[in-house]
Amino acid sequence: MKTVAILTALALGSAATLVLAADGPHGGHGMGDRVRAADTNGDGLISRAEAAALPKLAEKFDAIDANRDGQLSRDELRAFRQASVLSRMGDADGDGRISKAEALAKASERFDRVDSNHDGFISADELRAAHQGHSGKGHRHGA
Repeated sequence: MKTVAILTALALGSAATLVLAADGPHGGHGMGDRVRAADTNGDGLISRAEAAALPKLAEKFDAIDANRDGQLSRDELRAFRQASVLSRMGDADGDGRISKAEALAKASERFDRVDSNHDGFISADELRAAHQGHSGKGHRHGA
């Protein structure tokens, strides 16, 4: 039972981190500002030509353009970002929800990554090493 509680806590902590990180380090600024700036005609939509100014957005344009109208709306961008966050959080079956089993599986993966000597326990040293390794990497967030 203790293991389930630990795995659940890890999953919830990871989920909270990902949700907060999805909007970027400045509380929703950053990528949103760049997308707004790319809207050069000010119509509130991003055309394929406007998306070219943001290579990562241009690369995912067709996947984001859910209604296939050649324009990316704020709703399409938001839905794509939410689906990306859910996927990273462990929505393995892609149903837009994270089941308890999916959350526990994701938490178990994270536990195993941190438990570098694979003894079934996370020591303070392993936790510190995992934190240092994680904070040293650049974070990439989709559109």
